[in-house]
Amino acid sequence: MLSRHRIVRTNAAPPADAVARLAELGVACVHEAQGRTGLLGHRLRPIYPGARIAGRAVTVSAPPGDNLMIHAAVEQTRPGDILVVAFSSPCTDGAFGELLATSLRARGVLGVVIDAGCRDVAELTALRFPVWSRVVSAQGTVKASPGSVNVPIVIGGAYIRAGDAIVADDDGVVVVPRERAAEVAAAGIARRAAEEEKRQRLAAGVLGLDMYQLRPLLDRLGVVYVDAADPAEPTESADPAGPAEPAG
Repeated sequence: MLSRHRIVRTNAAPPADAVARLAELGVACVHEAQGRTGLLGHRLRPIYPGARIAGRAVTVSAPPGDNLMIHAAVEQTRPGDILVVAFSSPCTDGAFGELLATSLRARGVLGVVIDAGCRDVAELTALRFPVWSRVVSAQGTVKASPGSVNVPIVIGGAYIRAGDAIVADDDGVVVVPRERAAEVAAAGIARRAAEEEKRQRLAAGVLGLDMYQLRPLLDRLGVVYVDAADPAEPTESADPAGPAEPAG
C-alpha cells in the first residue's frame, strides 16, 4: 500500500526561456496576462523589498509547527527552483530561517514562499535570500511529523503542482501552470508593449478618461458634471423673507 506521505522525484518544469521572461514581466503583468488567475493571497508578503524571482516550484506539504519536510525537500531542489511550502492546518510558527536558507542557497534555490512564519529576517536580508511569508515569527518548530514533497498543494487559495512556474516580487506571488508558461509569457510581453505606449501618452498629459474612452461610460452611469458656486460672489439669503428687522 502506497503511503500517503511521500517524496516525489520529478523533472517536471516549465520552459527555461519562458521562466526568464516571466521574471522580467513581474507578478502584476503575469497575473493580468493569464486572465487574472493564479494570484496567491495577499497575506503572503516579502520579508524585504526589491526582490523579483521566477522559477520551478518544488512543493512541500507539512503539518503545522513542524519543518521536517522542508529539510527533506532541500534534496529535491536544483538551481533556479523556488520552494513553496503549505501546511495542513493554519500555522504562524517561524518554520523557515537562516540555516535552511543557507542550505537552499548552496543548491541554487532562488527563494521560498511559505504559508507560515519566517524568522531571522535580518540575516536573510543580508544574504539577499528572498522569502514570501504569512507572518514574521521567532517561534520555533520541531522536526517530528511526516508530510510530502512535490505533491499538489493549495497555498494562498491557489493550486500549485511541482514543476509549475512561480513568479514573486513586491506585489506578491503568482503561479503559472507549467503547460501555459510560454503562452502566458508571450501574452505578458504583448501586454507590456501596450502598457509602454499608454505610459508615454499619459506622461504627455493625455487623461485616462480619454485614452480609455471612459467619458461615455460615465454618461451611461449617470455621472454628471456640475460647477461649484464662485465663493467670491454674494449668495442669496437662505430665508426667502430676508433677514429679520432688528427689534427696537
